[in-house]
Amino acid sequence: MTRKTRIRAALVTAAALVTAGTVSVGVSAAGAEAPKKPSKKEIAALFDGWNKALQTGDPEKVTNRYADDAVLLPTVSNKIRTNHAEIEDYFHHFLENKPVGTKTRTIINVLDNNSAIDTGSYYFILTDPKTGEKKRVDARYTYEYEKRNGKWKIVNHHSSAMPEG
Repeated sequence: MTRKTRIRAALVTAAALVTAGTVSVGVSAAGAEAPKKPSKKEIAALFDGWNKALQTGDPEKVTNRYADDAVLLPTVSNKIRTNHAEIEDYFHHFLENKPVGTKTRTIINVLDNNSAIDTGSYYFILTDPKTGEKKRVDARYTYEYEKRNGKWKIVNHHSSAMPEG
């Protein structure tokens, strides 16, 4: 075999290996299941998990449902909360009223595989810790969720008392 023939054979072999590698990568990618968009039911269940966290009375459990860079515009406070410590502080005080939330209307928009918005109206039954008196607070809400490191987190939460009632 001449030097020229050996070089040509080496080039053909190299080209064949590159082609085979490209085809196998394409087959692997085609065979891999793409992440699917969450269902509206799955997004609606995120509120249920948040509401159950409220029932524990533990502000840290509630706060852990929020992303580290989340923003909270809370129902019964004028202060905008922009980090975990501020969000946890809000829930420390809010949970003293033993809130129980109930959705009355929900509109869910799944944006993509990793983000969704749940907006609508709900109310909370709050119990005064001193008197035991119960009060209903009707509010509108928006939860913006993102999937981060495989877990759904609240990245933006706005809740405000209904202006007409």
